Order: sequence, then C-alpha cells, then structure tokens
Amino acid sequence: MHTGKYLKTIMQSTPLTRNRLIYALMVVITLGLALGSREIPDLLPEFVVKYAGDTIGGLMAFLFIGFLFPSLSILKIAAITLLLTFSVEFSQLYQAPWINELRRNPLVALLIGRVFVWSDLVCYFVGIATGVLGEMVWKKMGHQQPVES
Repeated sequence: MHTGKYLKTIMQSTPLTRNRLIYALMVVITLGLALGSREIPDLLPEFVVKYAGDTIGGLMAFLFIGFLFPSLSILKIAAITLLLTFSVEFSQLYQAPWINELRRNPLVALLIGRVFVWSDLVCYFVGIATGVLGEMVWKKMGHQQPVES
C-alpha cells in the first residue's frame, strides 16, 4: 500500500522545477546514444540495433519536453511526449510526393521518420516510461523541488 500511495503522490500534478542545464545535458547524451546505436550495428546485438534508437528517442523526447516546460508535472510531460511521438509516427502513413522528397534529407528523416512501423510506438512508450521512472527516482532523491508561488 505504501508504494501505491507514493506513486500517486509522485504522479499528481504538483508543479516541479527541473534544472534546464541537467536536462539539456541529458538530451545531448541520449541523442548521442540513439544515433550511436544505429552507427555501430556490428558491435551490438540485433535486438538492440533494431529497437534502441527509437526507445532512446522516446526518452530523449521526454527529456526535451521536460527541458522546454520545466514546471510541468511528470504526468503532463509524459502525456505531451506520448502525443507528440505517436503523432509523428502516424504522420508517416502519409506518403505524398512532396513530403517524401523532404524525408530524403537525413535531418528531416531523423525528425519525422520515413515509414510507419507499429513497433516504434512500443519503443516510444518504453522510452517515455523510462523517463517517468527516472524522474520519479530523481524526485524521491530530493533533486526536484516544488515551485514556489
């Protein structure tokens, strides 16, 4: 029962203050990990190569939204990130010539993807859940303080 009460307290919409410098650093680190997971496929297990990039991408998106909106609750950050990542993935079902031409640019493809894949939705969810759990641990350790009015 204690754990359930604690989870409810952590997930409630109490505004927090996130350290933007720490979040910026974590975004850069996760970006490096996501890109790296695809650049060294011979050194990693096939499962990691196939799913790590999108999973870490979901975590990176969670951290980036936390960076942009440092006082939002964990639940709101997770909801925004889930909506954003799922929207981007579902947008890949649209395959008009003009957007496919944009997707040929590697930077654009990195941001909006090329082809819809159901497993990417699972990867994003796992990455976001990792961010939520990480923030819960971080908050429990006392690294985030309530916003003062």
